[in-house]
Amino acid sequence: MKHKNPDSFKSRFDHFSSAVTKVTGQPITFLTALIIVIVWGITGPLFGFSDTWQLVINTGTTIITFLMVFVIQQSQNKDTMALHLKLNELIAATKGASNRLIDIEDLTEVELDKLKQFYIQLSKLAAEEKDILATHTIEEAEDNHETKKSVKNQ
Repeated sequence: MKHKNPDSFKSRFDHFSSAVTKVTGQPITFLTALIIVIVWGITGPLFGFSDTWQLVINTGTTIITFLMVFVIQQSQNKDTMALHLKLNELIAATKGASNRLIDIEDLTEVELDKLKQFYIQLSKLAAEEKDILATHTIEEAEDNHETKKSVKNQ
């Protein structure tokens, strides 16, 4: 399934980002960073807590943080896209699922909030029914709910 051009900058950066993200997420990496900070703190008295001593840690952490923002964002973008594609496949493959949910990540925040309110309403209707096999779309749930209410009232 890999159709990447290994010589492209994007491909190399993607590979680099994945590797760096995996390494930096390891406990040993945190421990290494902690040891560096402890050693830096211990050496403070040796250097008289000078401006240069402070500049070493400030510059190092600033540069690493600045670069890591881009590396982590690349990995998150890739992971998010893969997750969306997997969810889209599940929605498309599931009989009866609402295809309206495919690509909802392209909606505005206001539109997403409106959709969220529909699902909150659906959740309330499902809770009232106490049926784990309740319908899955708002329209079906509302129709079902109204039908059940009218049958109960007769």
